[in-house]
Amino acid sequence: MKKIFGIIKIGGLHHKIMALVLSNLLALILIFTAVSLFQNRMLASISQDSRNEQQEAITDISEDTMRQVIEGSLTETNALQAYIAGEMMSSLRSNVLAMQSLAVGIFEHRSSFAPHPFYPPSMADAGKVTAQALSEEGVDIYGSGLLPIAAHMSDTMTALLSNSGQMLNFYIGLADGTILCIDYHPENKFDENGRIISFPVRDRAWYSGAIEAGDVYFSGVVEDKYSGSLCVVCAAPVYADGELVGVVGADLFLDAMSAYVSASAKNGGFISIVNENGQVIFAPENNGVFTVNTSDISEDLRRSDNAELAAFITNALESRTELCTMTINGRQYYMAASPISTIGWTVVSVVETEATEQPTHRMLSEFDRINDAAAKSYRAETDTMNQAMVIILICVIVIGVVGVLHIAGRIVGPIEQMTRNITESSRTGKLFEMIDMYKTGDEIEVLAEAFDDLSKKTKQYIEDITRITKEKERIGTELELARKIQADMLPNIYPAFPDRKEFDIYATMTPAKEVGGDFYDFFLIDDDRLGMVIADVSGKGVPAALFMMMSKILINNYAMQGDPPSKVLELTNAAICKKNDDGMFVTVWFGVLEISTGRITAANAGHEFPIIRKADGEYELLEDKHSFVVGGMSGMKYKEYEIQLEKGASLFVYTDGAAEAENTDNEQFGTRRLVEILNQNKELGPRELLPRVKAAIDEFVGEADQFDDLTMLSLKLF
Repeated sequence: MKKIFGIIKIGGLHHKIMALVLSNLLALILIFTAVSLFQNRMLASISQDSRNEQQEAITDISEDTMRQVIEGSLTETNALQAYIAGEMMSSLRSNVLAMQSLAVGIFEHRSSFAPHPFYPPSMADAGKVTAQALSEEGVDIYGSGLLPIAAHMSDTMTALLSNSGQMLNFYIGLADGTILCIDYHPENKFDENGRIISFPVRDRAWYSGAIEAGDVYFSGVVEDKYSGSLCVVCAAPVYADGELVGVVGADLFLDAMSAYVSASAKNGGFISIVNENGQVIFAPENNGVFTVNTSDISEDLRRSDNAELAAFITNALESRTELCTMTINGRQYYMAASPISTIGWTVVSVVETEATEQPTHRMLSEFDRINDAAAKSYRAETDTMNQAMVIILICVIVIGVVGVLHIAGRIVGPIEQMTRNITESSRTGKLFEMIDMYKTGDEIEVLAEAFDDLSKKTKQYIEDITRITKEKERIGTELELARKIQADMLPNIYPAFPDRKEFDIYATMTPAKEVGGDFYDFFLIDDDRLGMVIADVSGKGVPAALFMMMSKILINNYAMQGDPPSKVLELTNAAICKKNDDGMFVTVWFGVLEISTGRITAANAGHEFPIIRKADGEYELLEDKHSFVVGGMSGMKYKEYEIQLEKGASLFVYTDGAAEAENTDNEQFGTRRLVEILNQNKELGPRELLPRVKAAIDEFVGEADQFDDLTMLSLKLF
C-alpha cells in the first residue's frame, strides 16, 4: 500500500472508498455495500480465528494449571491427612509404651510397694475419669495378688487419658484374669439388674495378640465391649523378671475419623481409608468408587479386576504415591494416597477429573457469551450504520475526499490495530490491552472492551496461581530455615575440643522431616568433667523441634550448675511438667565423664541402652537402669549408675531411629545388627565410625522412607 502526499493511500480499503466517492451515487452505494460486506466478513473471520485461538490457549493454560494445582494440593493435603492420622496412632503407641515401661518398673520392684487400694465400678462415678477393677467370670478381684501392685499406675493412666482427646480408655489386663480399667463410663459395666458385667480378660484378641507379637500390637477396627464405639486397640505385653504379668492397652476412637471421611464428599472429591488387607473401611456413601462392607465380604482391592486400581492400592499400602489418573466404572479420577505407617492403613484421596474441568468450561462459556453479545451488538450497529451511510456518502461526495478518508480511517484503523494486537497475542502470549484508538464509541469499542475484559480476567487468574505457588515456596523456605537453626544449635564443629588429647567425641543427627525431635549435646562442665546428652522427643516435625530446643537448653543449664545427672533430669522434668498441656515427653541418656579417671556417672530416662567397648574388646549392649521419661509425670526421681572406661575404650549412644529403622519388608534393623556393624569397625575413631554405621543402616533400609530421626554419639578415650 502506497501513500500520496502522506495522506491519500492507494490500495486496500482506502482506495475502494476513494473510488466510491468519485463514482456516481449508484455505483458508490453498490461498492460501499460490497466493501461493508467484505469488511464484516473479514472482521468476523478475524474474530472467529482469534476466538478459537484464545479458547485453545485458555483451555491449555487452565487444564495445565489445574493439573499442577490438583497435583500439589491433593498430594500435600493427602499426606497431611495421613500424617495427622499417623500422629494419632504414634501418640497412642507412645502412651502404651510409657505405660508398659512404668508397669515393668513397678512389678520388677513390687516388694518396694505397699498394696494400693482399688475399687470396682460405681454408678456414682458416671461421667468421671475413674479407675475400676474388673475380672473374668469366677475370678475374685480381692483375691488378686497383681491388682494391688497394678493400682499404683492409676494416677498416671488417669492423667494420660484426661489429656487425650481421642483415647477411649486405658487398662492393664493381668495374668490372673483381673483388669484395671480407666475410662469415663463406669456405668456401662452394669447389666440391667445392676450387677457388674464380667470381663473375659485373657480371651480378648488384644491380650493374646500382644503376647503373640511380643511387642506393641495394633488391632483392626473393633467395637468397644461396653460403649459400642468403633476403635483401634493398641496393646503391649508386660514381663517382670521374665514372667508374664499382663498386657497394657488403650483404645482410640474412630467415630471422628468416620464422620470426617463422610464430610469430605463435596465438589467431586472425597477421601477414604483402606486397611492393611486392602479393604475399604471408611468412605462416603454413594461415592461412585468405593463400597464399604463388613470385613467378611469386603473386597480386597489389591485383587480387583481393575488392574490399575489393584496396583495403586498395593503401592499405597507401602509408600506415598504420586498423583495418578485412572478410570473406574466408566469415569475418570485423580487419586493420591499416603500410608499411615504406624498401623499399616492408607489414606486415599479421590477427585473426579470432570470436577477439575468445570472452571475451564465456565471460563469458555463466559468467553462465548461475551463474544456472542459483542458480535450481536456489532451486527446490529453495522446494519444501522449501513443504512445511514448511503445518505452520509452523498454528503461525503459534497464535503470532499478529505472527509471520506477521515471517516474511513476511523473505521479501518482500529480494526487493523486490533487485528495486529490479536495476532501478536496469539503468537507471543502478550495479553490484549485497551488503548485510546479503540475508544470509538461504537461496536469496535464494545468488541475491544470484551477482549480487554477477558484478557484482564486471564491475567488475574494467572496471578492467583503464581501467588499460590510463591506461598508454597515460602513455606518450604521457612522449614529449611528452621532446619538450619536447629542444626546450628547442636555442636557441629570438629574436632570439638582440639586442645584435649585425652578423648575424641563425634555426633550426628539426620531428621526424618525438615526438622526433627532428636538432639545431642556435649560440653565441658569444668576442666575434668565432660557432659554428654542424647535424647528423643515424642512426635515429629515443628512441635517436636520446639520441644527439643527447650529440653536441650534446660539440660545444659542445669548441668552447668555442677549437679549430678539424676538431679539434672529431676530439675528438667520439673520445669517441663509445669507447662506441658500437650503431654509431650523426651527420653534422655545423660552422662558425665570424669576425664582423669574414665568414670562416667549416668542416668537413663526411658532411652535406648548404651553400647560399650572395653579396651581391646568388643562392643556390647549395656542394659542399664531405666527411669521414667522426662516430662511424663511430675515428681519423678531418676537413678544413677557408673561406667568405668579404660584408655582405648569407647562409648556409643543412639536414638531409636537406628535400631528401629525399617526396610520395605517392615523388618527392623535391630540392636543386634547395630552391635555387629560397630564390631566390624571397632578400630575406627568416632568420626570415621558414625558414617559407617549410617551407611549400613541406609543400605538395610533401601527404598523405604526414613520414618524416624536418626541420632548417634560416639566417645573414645586415649
